[in-house]
Amino acid sequence: MAKFKRVLLKLSGESLMGSQEYGIDSKRLNDYATQIKEIVDKGVQVAIVIGGGNIFRGLSGSTQGFDRVKGDQMGMLATVINSLALGSALKNNGVANRVLTAIRMEPVGEFYSKDKAIESLESGEVVILSGGTGNPYFTTDTGSSLRGIEVEADVMLKGTRVDGIYTADPEKDPSATKYDQITFDEIYSQGLKIMDLTATAMCKENNLPVIVFDMDTIGNLVKVIDGENIGTYVYNN
Repeated sequence: MAKFKRVLLKLSGESLMGSQEYGIDSKRLNDYATQIKEIVDKGVQVAIVIGGGNIFRGLSGSTQGFDRVKGDQMGMLATVINSLALGSALKNNGVANRVLTAIRMEPVGEFYSKDKAIESLESGEVVILSGGTGNPYFTTDTGSSLRGIEVEADVMLKGTRVDGIYTADPEKDPSATKYDQITFDEIYSQGLKIMDLTATAMCKENNLPVIVFDMDTIGNLVKVIDGENIGTYVYNN
């Protein structure tokens, strides 16, 4: 029995690289599509936001001489490329889906609106929300928070390459310990960087809980949906 009725799934663009150094690894893409199909088959309504860091990241581009606004716009387009790829992989797995864009670019995708997104979710389609917020200076984490709040998701599932939130970076500090649960206030006071501050504040203020988990391990997504205690649950006090 699924614990959540409607979720916002945030996927990392970098994770789409798989074992590659750039671009989209077809095996990783299909693994994601297969996992998403599992939870759709349980009756869960799924909205997805995916980053674009496997193709271009606006903030890093600005350090290489790109204008920040232009760099962020390039990053938004990278998220659209990833969204189209994921939509194609889902279709190949028999999952109906719709790509909505924060910037007008028909016929690549339909222009986003809350009503259109919710109508699609309620009709059983996976909705892939691309282009971030449509504005520069906002990350895809903030875009995920915004869209999760707008589509009235029960929870934001942040799929990463680590299995939760730790006291320190576990890849650098072997003594780091994992949190099973933590509040938004504790994340802020301890300076833990699971999302940018804008995204964290939006989730806190609008009472959208977050579960951080390892999406790259096949089977984890359905475990989260079933309420198994994996990852880290972030909530309001």
